Amino acid sequence: MKAVLSFFLPGGMIFFAALLLVHAPHVRDSLGDIAGVYPYAAYLFSVVFGLRFNRSALVFGTVSIALAHWCLVHFAQVQGSQDLYWRVAYLSAALLLPLNLLALSLFKERGIFTARGLARLVVILSQPVLAGIIAGRDPQRYIDLLETDLLQFPFLQVLPMPQVPAAAGLLCLLAVAVLYLRNRGAKESGFFWAICAVFAALAAITGRSEASFHFATASFILLASIIEVSHAMAFRDELTGLPARRALREDLLKLGSDYCLAMLDIDHFKKFNDRHGHDVGDQVLRMVAARLAGVTGGGKAFRYGGEEFTVVFPGRHAEDALEHLEVLRREVALSQFVIRSPMRPRRRPKNPRRRKAAPRKVSVTISIGAAWPGGRTGSPDDVLKAADKALYRAKKQGRNRVST
Repeated sequence: MKAVLSFFLPGGMIFFAALLLVHAPHVRDSLGDIAGVYPYAAYLFSVVFGLRFNRSALVFGTVSIALAHWCLVHFAQVQGSQDLYWRVAYLSAALLLPLNLLALSLFKERGIFTARGLARLVVILSQPVLAGIIAGRDPQRYIDLLETDLLQFPFLQVLPMPQVPAAAGLLCLLAVAVLYLRNRGAKESGFFWAICAVFAALAAITGRSEASFHFATASFILLASIIEVSHAMAFRDELTGLPARRALREDLLKLGSDYCLAMLDIDHFKKFNDRHGHDVGDQVLRMVAARLAGVTGGGKAFRYGGEEFTVVFPGRHAEDALEHLEVLRREVALSQFVIRSPMRPRRRPKNPRRRKAAPRKVSVTISIGAAWPGGRTGSPDDVLKAADKALYRAKKQGRNRVST
């Protein structure tokens, strides 16, 4: 359920809200005025935000959308929306814009004013020129090629777009959806809904104001998704996937008078790191974090820093927190963590070769300190300090235990 909500929020909500707004009577009456301001504001804010926080996907995605929008408006004003060259511009934008957005959703952040970033920008800016050169030799043949009916079904004749760019766009949507299912990231969901908004714009291209509104919405969706990505980077630990210390500080402010805080530490982690290497140490951190993420009893795990973690049991869950912490400690101690070889592929091959050596397995234990509010430990910060002292006592008493 959470994954479904994260997919639809905020991009899906913005997209469907835009579809409803353009058909609302009061908005439709003034859509021309809105479309005269909204696109410029959306493009400007998206580019400025992207430049400020060095988010190349947002900047280049917005440039792609704005460039396609400008080309269509420019040719419509100069030659009219039924002109041969306007049709070339429309078909080129319908084919290339979803492909650009798909590529940007796949690319890793490499900066804006870097060699790779500038190369991507040059590719985007050169596309209208290249499309014009290719189509310029025989515009009608270019149009006929992109307007070819791939399937001869009567119901497909009512599509608002020719089949070739429509099929390419749908394949782009499918690819971004698969990418989201693999990564579950706000960036992927944002690009999915941005492509949907581009589809809405291209389908409504005869209504220039409505198309402009949807183009701007596509940029706004990208802006919202990248803001969410930036929020996740600040509040979620990249290595373990657990909420980070900043998220813990916010959760502590929401606690009532009844709760339990636990501080956890991986035993002998420094020696383990020195012996096996930092890459193996990172694997252990991720594997322990996976166990902590499944803590029972209503607890919520956070990465506090280094090899330290925090578990919060709010409200009624505080009463039996020790029982669930003991279960957690025992599960970690009984687990045999398999260390991934640096040469091991992430996905299992179809025809795996026989292993020459048995996989490395390591045993890991954790020490836990727990505390509740009461007496001198009134505030969450005081309780957290008390839990940290209890953790120190657990380590002093021999480790691999729960102390209060």
